[in-house]
Amino acid sequence: MWTHKAWAGRFVPRSLPAGERLRAYASWCNAVEGNTTFYATPARDTVATWARQTGTGFRFVVKLPKIVTHERRLAGVETEMRAFLDAIEPLGERAVLWTQLPGSFGPSDVDALGRFLRRLPAGLRRAVEVRHPGFHTDARSTSLLERTLTDADAEWVPFDTTVFFRSPPVSEAEQEAWTRKPRLPRRTRALTDRPIVRYLGRDSTEETVQGWEPWTEVVAEWLRDGRSPTVFVHTPDNDDAPALARRFHDDVRAQVPGLDPLPEPEPVEPATLF
Repeated sequence: MWTHKAWAGRFVPRSLPAGERLRAYASWCNAVEGNTTFYATPARDTVATWARQTGTGFRFVVKLPKIVTHERRLAGVETEMRAFLDAIEPLGERAVLWTQLPGSFGPSDVDALGRFLRRLPAGLRRAVEVRHPGFHTDARSTSLLERTLTDADAEWVPFDTTVFFRSPPVSEAEQEAWTRKPRLPRRTRALTDRPIVRYLGRDSTEETVQGWEPWTEVVAEWLRDGRSPTVFVHTPDNDDAPALARRFHDDVRAQVPGLDPLPEPEPVEPATLF
């Protein structure tokens, strides 16, 4: 995400080479979703540059490769997982393994998920995102998944799209997201001490901010309980995501004054006299 074209000249200097943009992004936010790892396992040297550009408190939530989660559905993926784990090793404890499962992966597949999670190396944080409606609407399926994740010390990652689907799309970006994003109820229960939330708003900043108000209360309560949550704020085009993420952080900090502020962003362009 730190190479998002719309951010050049706004959140990261336009003149920065691609290999340095993560450092600039990390001055706006202290976590990132590693979505590109879904499409291809990066070179270990590339990941090492990510580690060098960020501080020790920066979090990488890295999505497992598509071949592991969607094509082979967590079975027979030993070779692919060894390569992936070796590639992200430079991130150390800052990495969270994000298993995003397809909508067709349902309650009958939970045993396969449990076997997969148990085979992951100890000490690696893991989080699972499910999109099958049954996990959200059937109490027995919800309980089964929660037990499986708890046994593996894995977090359930909710993707909150309730505000987005509240009214029809009004732009090309919203229309595209309308056809691709899952329609699932809001889930606010954390299973571990490091919950992760993915939130999708609208083109409208006002609607986006109003929609996250329930989350500011939930996240504030998690912080008071000693948890350390990570929240990702999305919009259909993500053009304003870094600024919105900082605004969300400020809203939570208003309820939890002891929460550390985010870093001061780097100047987007060098200062000039004229």
